[in-house]
Amino acid sequence: MAMDPITLRQTLRELIEPAVHRLGFDLVAIEWAGQVLRVSIDVAPQATDEQVQAAVTAGACARVSRAIEPLLDAADPISSSYTLEVSSPGIERPVQRRADFERFVGYTLRLRLEPGPPRRRYTGQIVGVRGDDLILLVDGEEHPLHLDMIERAHLVLSVEEYEALGRGLPQPRPQEESDDHQ
Repeated sequence: MAMDPITLRQTLRELIEPAVHRLGFDLVAIEWAGQVLRVSIDVAPQATDEQVQAAVTAGACARVSRAIEPLLDAADPISSSYTLEVSSPGIERPVQRRADFERFVGYTLRLRLEPGPPRRRYTGQIVGVRGDDLILLVDGEEHPLHLDMIERAHLVLSVEEYEALGRGLPQPRPQEESDDHQ
């Protein structure tokens, strides 16, 4: 059965997130790109030292991959063959969950909406979440974008912001600093 990307992402999250959490990681994002299933993980804030170190290592990615492969095989939510990639979120950190949009208020975000609206691509500063809408500030104007319409979104981070996130210290930008982003 073929699912739209957002439904597939939700189905996969429900399937694998408990296993990822048991290993001490946070399931940041699930992305379907061609024949590649990308799973981004980060150290969970509540993780114990026995579960993980202070960073997502290649060994950690391998452990998560070994834990979720049998779940994916048993449920078979993707009808075609694919490659599973487990990695850290990286500097272009994907953002998919409401809590993450709220967490990254003040950061710059680049997103693409599902087909339908006349404008599908936005880059701007996250103002917040109101009801079911992400509020994005673009060129001084707030744009309410329905969370269920977001096909893909990722942070646009400076090296300093990326390093601060790696240390668990979110450093949002003041709103007036991102007016020049389009």
